[in-house]
Amino acid sequence: MPPADPASRAQDGARAEELAARFLAGRGLAIVARNVRSRLGEIDIVAREGDTLVFVEVRLRRRRDFGGAAESITAAKRARIRAAAELYLARLPRVPVCRIDALLLDALDPTRIDWVKDIGD
Repeated sequence: MPPADPASRAQDGARAEELAARFLAGRGLAIVARNVRSRLGEIDIVAREGDTLVFVEVRLRRRRDFGGAAESITAAKRARIRAAAELYLARLPRVPVCRIDALLLDALDPTRIDWVKDIGD
């Protein structure tokens, strides 16, 4: 199977993030921000679950040639997410309880989202 072109991958990524945001909102989380970029990385979704601030990584992997969505979140990727989250938290007047979650998709199908909580190590 040939690789997808970059524009198509970007569109799929945006659609996956939209599905993920709706998925979280449907489970009672309030979406605070999306696509938060910093010099250290990007946070796909920032949400609030009660008093907990949740940083969410959204991963879409349709092909398994190099592993699925879960395998694509390496230790280095988790470290970049943590660093970006720390920069986000530094701007807040008070640091809340927080965690890093992942929403894993193998298709653009809301019934096939796997929510993995607390991947931050």
